[in-house]
Amino acid sequence: MTKFTDELWQDIESLMEKILALPFNRELAAGTLDRDTFRFYVIQDSLYLNSYSRGLSLAAARAPDADAMLRFAKSAQEAIEVERILHAGFLKQFGVTDADLAKADKSPTCAAYTNFILATAATQSYEELVAALLPCFWIYWHVGTTIAKDAAPDNPYKAWIDTYADEAFASAVKAVIGVTDRIAAAASPATRAAMKKAFVLSSIYEWMFWDSAYRGESWPVSI
Repeated sequence: MTKFTDELWQDIESLMEKILALPFNRELAAGTLDRDTFRFYVIQDSLYLNSYSRGLSLAAARAPDADAMLRFAKSAQEAIEVERILHAGFLKQFGVTDADLAKADKSPTCAAYTNFILATAATQSYEELVAALLPCFWIYWHVGTTIAKDAAPDNPYKAWIDTYADEAFASAVKAVIGVTDRIAAAASPATRAAMKKAFVLSSIYEWMFWDSAYRGESWPVSI
């Protein structure tokens, strides 16, 4: 019997091909990605994770059972730890100071993506929130494991690749996939349709996030 998350993945299969084909991810895999481009990405990802961890915390608070509550609470903690540990290392490596990070603003895409997640947490169902949170887990795992197969040992971005290709991260992803399937099985057709919409939209934002980082996206006007 086809699982709900199998249907979700089928919905974004063509998008996943586009994500893997992005210049950012192709050059990341080859180790040729421009340092300033990755620097921009790491800053934006740090800002993103700060908001994403809040979305995970809200999912934990709204979870109807203890297992899901613990899963999302742990994921929120892990997101904060990634921001503090992995990104602290990269920020230092790429010359980003605390002052640089403090004055950094979210790019239009980063702002839109995080606002979507937090708005879903505040105004939509728990089921939609879980579906909106899932792509960041699942897509990063897929990208990490795909890139890891071909990445050179001396790739300067190996630590990033290894983080998302790691078995510990895989376990976290599979746990959230399991939560998604469980709540979808008990949901109405209308709720499942809303979950699919939220999942696809977050997946599109994932494409936009990498693309915007490669372009060094900025706001078109300033005050």
